[in-house]
Order: sequence, then structure tokens, then C-alpha cells
Amino acid sequence: MKTTVFSTHKFEEPYLVKANDGKHQLKLLESRLTQETAILATGSKAVSLFTGDDASAHILEKFNAFGIKYIALRSAGFNHVDLAKAAELDMKVARVPAYSPYAIAEHTMALILALNRKLIKAHNRVRDQNFSLNGLTGFDLNGKTVGVIGTGKIGSVLVKILHGFGCKILVQDVIEDENLIKFYNVIYTNCETICKQSDIISLHVPLTSSTKHLIDAKHISLMKQGVMLINTSRGGLVDTKAVIEGLKTKKIGYFGIDVYEEEEGLFFEDHSDDILQDDVIARLMTFNNVLITSHQAFLTETALTNIAETTIYNLDCFEKGKVSGNEVS
Repeated sequence: MKTTVFSTHKFEEPYLVKANDGKHQLKLLESRLTQETAILATGSKAVSLFTGDDASAHILEKFNAFGIKYIALRSAGFNHVDLAKAAELDMKVARVPAYSPYAIAEHTMALILALNRKLIKAHNRVRDQNFSLNGLTGFDLNGKTVGVIGTGKIGSVLVKILHGFGCKILVQDVIEDENLIKFYNVIYTNCETICKQSDIISLHVPLTSSTKHLIDAKHISLMKQGVMLINTSRGGLVDTKAVIEGLKTKKIGYFGIDVYEEEEGLFFEDHSDDILQDDVIARLMTFNNVLITSHQAFLTETALTNIAETTIYNLDCFEKGKVSGNEVS
């Protein structure tokens, strides 16, 4: 099946080619899907999209006019797709529901440790032959209260890691996981209590209309002075401007993100020769207690293999008219 693959990155291309093994005619494009680039899918029966691609209603209508009926997402999230319009146009959409929860959870822990122990600052000092320890003091994770909002696949793995560090763990989710209560002594509570009691807060919920700006000025005001806030889920969960105010007042003592609300057209691309146009992220980058990675939490060999193999499997099922179990609607 002829498939146009938008936002193909060099790091994923060999995994897609290997998983495909010549089965489908893949048109690999570096271009991100936008109103202007949608026409590049002409002649294809399916498209494959990444997190930064724009699959809004107008673009889906263009795809429909081209005869495209299948969308294979190379991500677990699908908030960048207008599912209502896809259903209206009888377009089938499938995702990669779980590629490696360990990859995301471990990256989350890396952000926590790097911020706490000021590893970036320490590394830069040593490179300058400055071996002073002044200003590098961290804290023991053992005994600290960590709030994990969302105990799905990724949140659950993070809970297990945190338990190994000796943390007290507060969690919030619409569904309680009895195994987490039994084996890791988690306490299910609400977001407000987590904000009030946690030394560290980590977000692991999908972006929906109800979770957009879950962390806003109101919730930040409830947090402990000097709290550490981590987001490796979706950028829209956090009101970044409110976080900046929290950083300025030192209410937020540490902020680590792998996702950003306005990352489309910014993350995954080299802008080293450009003038940064986003004033919000530019302001974030001025804080020495902020650590930003550009949506790389998923970037492990295991995850890339699973993403590629599931994407090709979804295309296989589309072509054969079979149900993959990965459909979203």
C-alpha cells in the first residue's frame, strides 16, 4: 500500500525500513504535515503521522479528496488528529498505544536527578576547569513525597522506580491500580492534595479538554515553596506562562520538561542558525533551574523498534481490512 510518511526523522528511518521489509511503498518525507505540505500525499492510500503533524479538519478534507482513507500514527497520543472529522470522512486511524513506558519513565527520572543534583551546571563547570562545589547542593530523594498524576503504563513504571528510591508516593487517576497500592504503598488522592503535599510532581496523563492547563496559576499557588515540577507527557497540560511566574517567585524551584505546548515547528528541528521566535520558551531558557529536552523521552532503541513494527502492523491491517486493536475514534 502506498503510504506517505510525514515528519520522517533520521533516527527512525532505519527502523521503519527494517520493519516494513518491502511490504508497503513508503514515501518517506522530512516535511511536517501542514496545509502547504498535505498535497505531497497525493497518490497515496495511507499516511503516517508523527506528534507534530497537523491533522486538523481542513487537512483531513484534503486527504479525503486525494483518496486517502488510512492514518497510521507513530505515537500513542492522538490529540493532533481531528477524530470527529476523520469519522465523518470514514477515515480509519490507528496509533501505537504502548511502545516503551520504561523509556518515558526512565527519562522522567533522569530529569529529576539532573535537576536535583545540578548535573548540567556541574558538567559545564568541570569543562571550564572549575571544580568548586558551591551552589551544587541537592537533596536526598529518600523520604521525599512525590506526586504522580496519572498511573497508566508510564506512571506505573515511574511509581516502581520512585519506590526504589524510598519515596512516599501520592497518585491521582480516575482508575485506581490495586497492585500499586499493595506493592508500592501508593496513596490515591486528588490533584489539590498532591500539589499541597508533594516535593516533586510529575505529569503522566493524556491531553484532553479536561486536562488542558491542568497545572495553572491556581494549582501552582497550592504547591510547596521550591517544588519540582516535571512534564514528560503533553505540553498542553501546563500553563507555561503561569509556570514562569512561579519560577520568578521561587514557588517552583525546579522545572523539567520534555514537551512544550507550542513545540510544533520547533522541536525535532535544527534552529541553531535561526532567531528564536517563541518568547515564552526563550524566557524559560534563561532560568538555570529549568531543564528542557526536545521531546526525546521516547528515544530508545526498544521504543523506536516497537513504534516502527506497530506502525507497519497497523498498515498491514488497514490493507487487509482487519482490526488491529490499535484503532482510535
